[in-house]
Amino acid sequence: MEFLCYHRDRPGSRPLRDELLAKHRAYMDRYAREMIARGPTFADDGETCTGSLHIVDLPGPSAARAFAFDEPNQQAGVHRDVLLRRWRNTLGRTMWDFPGGRSGGNRFLVLGLGEGEAADLAVPPCRDELIAYGPLLSDDGAAWLGTAALLRAPDPEAARAVLTPGRYADIEVHDWEFGGRPDDR
Repeated sequence: MEFLCYHRDRPGSRPLRDELLAKHRAYMDRYAREMIARGPTFADDGETCTGSLHIVDLPGPSAARAFAFDEPNQQAGVHRDVLLRRWRNTLGRTMWDFPGGRSGGNRFLVLGLGEGEAADLAVPPCRDELIAYGPLLSDDGAAWLGTAALLRAPDPEAARAVLTPGRYADIEVHDWEFGGRPDDR
């Protein structure tokens, strides 16, 4: 089962995050084979870290909760909250398989928090710019809760346009970059 885990940073927690970098990486190394995508999000200044995204393939909801809440930054108080949802990998690939590579262009995390009938279940026509894409689901996979996308786009508004306007309670757009060590995969 695939899960999206987005840890949102507590304001001012960068020094603690930096201090825990080695522990965070060691923890994530334990999940290298299960990792579909990972990376930090940033404020508009491009420098201030606002969170950390991980999409992982794990045995079930209890394993996903352990992954999310045992993470060293979470344990130490770097994060203010965690969004943890089951997710479906509609592209069937990892971020390392993205034809656009690790760098070049602006990268975004788009989270559409759903309400009502499911939307955007089909892969959008901008497939070549999608790094990861899929629905957010309830733990049992039966209820649609939204849509998440990682993509390359010229700007935040173009990234937001990957989701259907008016079909979500809220759409968040975050600057995002490939995570992990440069030599990963």
